[in-house]
Amino acid sequence: MRLILSLLTAASLLAAAVAPAQAQQVPQSQAEISLSFAPLVKQAAPAVVNIFANRVVQQQRATPFMGNPFFEQFFGDMRQAQPRVQNSLGSGVILSEDGIVVSNYHVVGMATDIRVVLKDRREFEAKVLLADEQSDIAILKIESDEALPWLPFRNSDDVEVGELALAIGNPFGIGQTVSSGIISGLARSGVSTGNARGYFLQTDAAINPGNSGGALIDVAGQLIGVNTRILTRSGGSNGVGFAIPSNLVAQFVKQAKNGNDAFKRPWAGLNGQAVDGSLAEGFGLTIPEGVVISALHPLSPFAKAGLGAGDIVLSVDGQPVNAPAEMLHHMSVRGVGEDAAITYLSDGDTKEAQVALIEAPDTPPADPRTIREGTLAGLSVVTINPRVSAEYGLPSDASGVIVTEVSRPLAGVGLRPGNIITSINNAPVETSADVEELGASTARRWRIDGVAQGRRFSYRFRI
Repeated sequence: MRLILSLLTAASLLAAAVAPAQAQQVPQSQAEISLSFAPLVKQAAPAVVNIFANRVVQQQRATPFMGNPFFEQFFGDMRQAQPRVQNSLGSGVILSEDGIVVSNYHVVGMATDIRVVLKDRREFEAKVLLADEQSDIAILKIESDEALPWLPFRNSDDVEVGELALAIGNPFGIGQTVSSGIISGLARSGVSTGNARGYFLQTDAAINPGNSGGALIDVAGQLIGVNTRILTRSGGSNGVGFAIPSNLVAQFVKQAKNGNDAFKRPWAGLNGQAVDGSLAEGFGLTIPEGVVISALHPLSPFAKAGLGAGDIVLSVDGQPVNAPAEMLHHMSVRGVGEDAAITYLSDGDTKEAQVALIEAPDTPPADPRTIREGTLAGLSVVTINPRVSAEYGLPSDASGVIVTEVSRPLAGVGLRPGNIITSINNAPVETSADVEELGASTARRWRIDGVAQGRRFSYRFRI
């Protein structure tokens, strides 16, 4: 009995001690009771817009004789191009009260008519100030007599995995929708959207078709990214979505306001790869980190700053880099005309350098030429230089000429736009002038050597 009384007494004392603490934890406001994102959404949602875009595309209509070499020999290309209006639906974010809007290139790129609809159902015609397919970003401008709601930027370099995030957009055209999640990963550079390849934030907030170009915001209502794509097998959200970091978007806005109609991207002038476990062991590193330089162009700003093949770039402006796309992203955020602080490892020593961020130089001149007469008639080429290499995604040490256009009968040999020609009839080709000179030959047997998609080819034919 005494034991039972003692236990009851202890329980009573414990309850008395806990009761005041529990009383102090009672929610004191409606917001604390609901734990709602509603105030945040009410603040941010008006700056997220729906975008409707139309573009005219030439659709080739099939004929019964399409692809038949006999009929095409006498009647030419049997395909008939028919104009067709293609509609696009997506989202956008207002970034200033005077109507600067960001969206995705794949939403508004090449559009002839763009309509922006605000949450309050006001509609505006928009024009494209700057669009870049590689980064999948488009900067638009709308005109309004009144100040427009807008979202401020947050430094996306400060975003951490595990932060709460909200995705706002117009999925499937059903109207503005908000989904919540967290930042699932940073520095995602192994994914692409269309022709765009870059550096993304990853989130598990639901992103679906139509969310493209919408806002990814933090709990303070600041823009940390622009939603761009998802990884999915079904077409719907599987919790793996990607957003373009706000710092890169801010650089696009800056260039658009400066009057640029094309994005100026810094040129590194080097070939590099991520340091993996085997490379780290070979370089004597305790952990795999950085980007090892395998080759540099003579005009590379990294070469001029003292870096060489075998050096490992560890960070750009204090931000660690573990893939070439990461390095180029941080260079692009800094912008052409600025200097970037580079930390690198050379012969086991950690060093620092200031690298000038420049555009890819047009040296030697690209000198585009089209062959008008002779066996190579209809072939258009340009001399490969750093600017051409950057445009076509070629390695920094590429040389020769690149085919920009080819027509029949030469196309029947196998040449295609994007092919690199390195020699004609065993004579080396270094410039477009070489192609024009060699094309004047009256030879009956021809041989064209080059590279296509990283593989060497040799086309031989007779006339």
